Amino acid sequence: MSANSFDARSTLRVGDESYEIFKLDKVEGSARLPYSLKVLLENLLRTEDGANITADHIRAIGGWDSQAQPSQEIQFTPARVIMQDFTGVPCVVDLATMREAVKELGGDPAKINPLAPAELVIDHSVIADKFGTKDAFGQNVELEYGRNKERYQFLRWGQTAFDEFKVVPPGTGIVHQVNIEHLARTVMVRNGQAYPDTLVGTDSHTTMVNGLGVLGWGVGGIEAEAAMLGQPVSMLIPRVVGFKLTGELKPGTTATDLVLTITEMLRKHGVVGKFVEFYGEGVAATSLANRATIGNMSPEFGSTAAIFPIDDETLNYLRLTGRDAQQVALVEAYAKEQGLWLDPKAEPDFSEKLELDLATVVPSIAGPKRPQDRIVLANAAQQFASDVRNYVSDTGVDEAGKESFPASDAPAVSNGVPSNPTTVTAPDGSTYEIDHGAVTVAAITSCTNTSNPYVMVAAALVAKKAVEKGLTRKPWVKTTLAPGSKVVTDYFDKAGLTPYLDKVGFNLVGYGCTTCIGNSGPLPEEVSKAVNDNDLAVTSVLSGNRNFEGRINPDVKMNYLASPPLVVAYAIAGSMKVDITKDALGTDQDGKPVYLADIWPTEAEVNDVVANAIGEDMFNKSYQDVFAGDAQWQALPIPTGNTFEWDAESTYVRKPPYFEGMAMDPAPVEDITGARVLAKLGDSVTTDHISPAGAIKADTPAGKYLTEHGIERRDFNSYGSRRGNHEVMIRGTFANIRLRNQIAPGTEGGYTRDFTQDGGPVSFIYDASQNYQAAGTPLAILAGKEYGSGSSRDWAAKGTALLGVKAVIAESYERIHRSNLIGMGVLPLQFPEGQNAETFGLTGEEAFSFTGVTELNNGTTPRTVKVTTDTGVEFDAVVRIDTPGEADYYRNGGILQYVLRSLIRS
Repeated sequence: MSANSFDARSTLRVGDESYEIFKLDKVEGSARLPYSLKVLLENLLRTEDGANITADHIRAIGGWDSQAQPSQEIQFTPARVIMQDFTGVPCVVDLATMREAVKELGGDPAKINPLAPAELVIDHSVIADKFGTKDAFGQNVELEYGRNKERYQFLRWGQTAFDEFKVVPPGTGIVHQVNIEHLARTVMVRNGQAYPDTLVGTDSHTTMVNGLGVLGWGVGGIEAEAAMLGQPVSMLIPRVVGFKLTGELKPGTTATDLVLTITEMLRKHGVVGKFVEFYGEGVAATSLANRATIGNMSPEFGSTAAIFPIDDETLNYLRLTGRDAQQVALVEAYAKEQGLWLDPKAEPDFSEKLELDLATVVPSIAGPKRPQDRIVLANAAQQFASDVRNYVSDTGVDEAGKESFPASDAPAVSNGVPSNPTTVTAPDGSTYEIDHGAVTVAAITSCTNTSNPYVMVAAALVAKKAVEKGLTRKPWVKTTLAPGSKVVTDYFDKAGLTPYLDKVGFNLVGYGCTTCIGNSGPLPEEVSKAVNDNDLAVTSVLSGNRNFEGRINPDVKMNYLASPPLVVAYAIAGSMKVDITKDALGTDQDGKPVYLADIWPTEAEVNDVVANAIGEDMFNKSYQDVFAGDAQWQALPIPTGNTFEWDAESTYVRKPPYFEGMAMDPAPVEDITGARVLAKLGDSVTTDHISPAGAIKADTPAGKYLTEHGIERRDFNSYGSRRGNHEVMIRGTFANIRLRNQIAPGTEGGYTRDFTQDGGPVSFIYDASQNYQAAGTPLAILAGKEYGSGSSRDWAAKGTALLGVKAVIAESYERIHRSNLIGMGVLPLQFPEGQNAETFGLTGEEAFSFTGVTELNNGTTPRTVKVTTDTGVEFDAVVRIDTPGEADYYRNGGILQYVLRSLIRS
């Protein structure tokens, strides 16, 4: 029960139903607040307990100073938690382990149970092994179940063992699309109360639901577990960036073009740790599908959330997707009663403001390795010609594009672009030629775009027009279609567009993330061999949100994000060297050139299909029994009981060591002395670099571990699918094939130098870590700007901690990874402003000591700690424990230990 200090408790009547609500207008200053802070204000009013959440906290939001730097800590209690299986499996593993730990410490294991709805969607496990055939989907599902049987049995056990925990089985859809189409409530109803739907999710793209007016964001699995167990999320009241939209998109531009433009603008502006909120008359002209696409990309521009208020467009989408009439009426009545309804002419109080005229958006792609690196489509071929020089060993061309080496030393150059034409023989005996820039992967994938019927229909219409002109994909392109829900397949079928997608090679391969998460599957053997034997810088084009190095496919060096219709066009063109805005994509039946403009659909054509092929009945059919699963899911044998029966031989699900030897009282925090550097890294090191999700190579520590446990190479599966096994994941930490550890120059991948041995020989990071830990030597990481950007992978922090790393010193952090490090008991430190490892002359060969950490034992958090090295370098590093709650987690050795002790004491 709320303490109700502001007399905010009231009743809202909608139709024949009455709901208890907490009125925002009872708090002075609430009317001027941005939408997102009104949602936080309601959250505090409803959960005020006089201890963790007090009247002063509520007044702090009401009196929010938009220009001040965040300093006031609040406790946010999300209404629900959402997970996907890569991050969700370790969550359930940890909960199962916590039940045993509680029992060992004399507590009640039943206390380890979600206190709010927790829903998990299995979407990250399907791999696009098979493609280009009508039975690709069925074959990939069979392979998925074969590889993941142990994990799926474990999740089915969790569904029976934990209250409030539900699983959406494989082959259903992508978590964020399922969320907006079915799971999201917009306004929650629980125990007679109505309140804004809020959530945290174990995937950074949880923010997609922001498009539906739902405040939520991605957190690491460890933070999500705490939220499931009733632990509020500790946060500072953030700065809110107002992003004003005006005008309308021009014909020929897509939601993808819009979101890449916004990503570039906001990444340049700087929004890490801030909320972004869209307002203005352009919002009303932005479809719900486009809002969801924008919200989805919030992690790419770095904000915590990217939200749109509720309006008629929200209600129309709720009706379309099958929400019942009472729910839609409640959303409207509640939003209008609480001042959460969009006023297109309003100018709320924002910390900072940006503005975009939608009419200025032009067709774009992004790449070759970051989503914020937008390229105007008309400049794409020219930009590729420049960028490819970074991916070939010796370009032999100077700045003017002329050969700068003797012909005998330089590789071939064509029009100033490195060229190495290579003949490939296909299985049927035919031959073709590929070169640098060849598009080897063209994937319609990812929740970002597959949830948007306008761009999906546009892609299908491009395929239709191409087929009618006699065009198809080039033979070296692996083409895949992985929608985010079965609704997409239904409207393609109803519109008669599926046969055309099939003829261009975009056959259904699965309902899941596939290529965007790194599950692109292998390239055809002959293509892979040609690429690797000739060191070709080939490319992928995907309608995803992530194109980081080493993520998409181990054979592919350069990756580009593009709208679904452009993915189809590039599959037909076959190369990034082709300027698809003016070069012919191919020739028709009469030998005449066919250009992009010849096969690009009009806005009217797209809108006509969307209006006539998509209906409420499709959503009702797809989601009527969404948690039940098919016969294959239901037939999985599962153990029974409140605690899990661990299989000592399992290579997928193992009991982790986090709570071994844990006492009821935490040991005092200690300074860190004599630490060696495990890795010295540059800027923009992502959680993909730290904790890969893709393929496991046989000659790595993880591959050797699996081989030693009798696993054949073909059954290795991916790092992401094996996150329930800490032994694999420790060995995979910092094992990305594109990681460049500056301590071991000239290497690429999971290598370091091991200074426990004479001369510090080059070694696998895992092997060096084991030697350091055996010697009792703590470890540290040195890093540059934006350390830990990208996905909300708890394993990037878990693996770091289990490797024996006690501290990280970076120039700056992305929000989620910094939080995760604290959650695993790793100290995040920041170089002084304007300084870094280079300015201090640090090579990574030094021994480090960190003093002043013990001040945490006094109940305070030091602003800085003293860093000294055995070479005489000394400086004060900023302590990035940002809230008192985070300090409590660190003192306890991690967030799970803190929660466990709290639950037992309660």
